[in-house]
Amino acid sequence: MNVKEIKELVELVSRRGLAGLEIERAGFRLRIEGAPAHRGTPVFARAVADAVATEPSALLSAGPLPAAAPHVNPGPPGSGEREGFHVITAPIVGTFYRSANPDTEPFVKVGDVVEKGKTLCIVEAMKLMNEIEADISGTVVSIYPQNAQPVEFGEKLFAIQPR
Repeated sequence: MNVKEIKELVELVSRRGLAGLEIERAGFRLRIEGAPAHRGTPVFARAVADAVATEPSALLSAGPLPAAAPHVNPGPPGSGEREGFHVITAPIVGTFYRSANPDTEPFVKVGDVVEKGKTLCIVEAMKLMNEIEADISGTVVSIYPQNAQPVEFGEKLFAIQPR
């Protein structure tokens, strides 16, 4: 793996707001951990950029890579379950979509009142569209991921104030 390929991977992680990427080839292991753009440049991306600027060959002999602090998607103030909000999480890894297609309105918006069974979003996994439904009735108080953002299993999707 050359320096150009590493730079492209760092840019990909940073541009897409990915939580991370890990590649292993012929005994060479590269792990890039990132964070969303609003939180600044990912810690490891800065380390790679600094290393490339000073000594490109240092990347190939650096050994184990440092890990950045895991990203925690912050919710709105008071969005914890202990304060009465019900949090709906991603049941699978995939891509979060707020509407059935780009030309239609989102299934729900913050402030909408939803009934149990109402479709809230779609999580696409391996070209399969999985509708995520409300498991309680209430008011949507927060939508955590952005449209077309990758989500992981157990990641917060919605906070609902139960009725």
